[in-house]
Amino acid sequence: MRIALVANQLSGSGRTDTAVVRRHLEDYGADVTVVPLDEVDGPLPAGLDRIVVAGGDGSIGVAARAANRAGLPLAVLPTGTANDFATALGLPRELATACLLAADKDAEVEHREVGLVGDLPFVNAAAAGLSAVANRLATPHKARLGALAYAVGAVRAGVTAPHLRCRVRRDGETVFTGDAWQVVVAVTGAFGGGSNIGGTRRDDHRLDVAVVPAGSRLKLVRIGYHMRRGMLTHLDDVPHHRGAEIEVELPARREFNVDGELRHLDPARFTLLDGGVDVVVPSRR
Repeated sequence: MRIALVANQLSGSGRTDTAVVRRHLEDYGADVTVVPLDEVDGPLPAGLDRIVVAGGDGSIGVAARAANRAGLPLAVLPTGTANDFATALGLPRELATACLLAADKDAEVEHREVGLVGDLPFVNAAAAGLSAVANRLATPHKARLGALAYAVGAVRAGVTAPHLRCRVRRDGETVFTGDAWQVVVAVTGAFGGGSNIGGTRRDDHRLDVAVVPAGSRLKLVRIGYHMRRGMLTHLDDVPHHRGAEIEVELPARREFNVDGELRHLDPARFTLLDGGVDVVVPSRR
C-alpha cells in the first residue's frame, strides 16, 4: 500500500506530529511519502494507492481535491480542533485506530461530494453570520479549550453579533432576500464543533442552503438547540433549498466560516467539484 501522507502541522493548534503519524502508518504496513499540504496541488509521486490527510476540516477539502485529480481514494486522520467531517462520516477519532483504517488496503470507501467556492474546496459547510462571528471569537481559545472553544464563541456571538442583509439565489432563482442571523451552504452540513443543519443528502449532486431569518435573540436558543441536534432544516421558519449552484450576496467584507477557516468571499458562488471523492470508511456491515 503506497500512501501520500498530506499533513498540516498547524492543525489542532500545532498538534499534528507528522513523524508519529508516519510511524503508525508504516507499522501497519504502508509505504509512506510525506507531501506538505501547500504542495499537494502539484505533481504527486507515481504509483500511489491512496492519499491520507492528517489535519482539520480545512485541510481535508484541499486533500479531497487532490485525490479527485489523482483518481485516488482519500483516508482521513482527524487531527484538527473540531473534526466535523470525521464526526459526520463516523470516522475513528483516535489516531492509531484511524491510521489502521487508512493503511487497510481492503477498507471500504464511500463516495462523497466536495463543495467549491471559487477555487476553494470545502467538505462540510460555508456559513455567514453567527457562525463566522462565533469562529472568530473562538479562535483565541482553541489551544486551551479545543472544540469547546466553538461553544464559547457561539454563546458570545448569540449575545452580541448583529444580523446581516443578504440575498440567496439557487440555480439563478432568488429564494431569500432580507435580514438573517445566519446563512449556511452545506455539503455534509456539519460545522461549529458538533452542529449540523441536517437534511443533506449524500450524492444528490446538489448543495443545500439554510437561512435563519432575523428576529428576536431569544429565538436563537431554539435555533442553537436544533443545530446541535442536526435538525435545523426541520424548522418551518428556516428556509431550506437545494441546488447545483448557490449564490449569496452580503454587505461588503462580510466573512464566511468555510470548514472552520474565516474567508472573505466575493463573489460567494458555490458549486460542486465534478466527480467528488471516495473516502475510506469503517465497515458499515
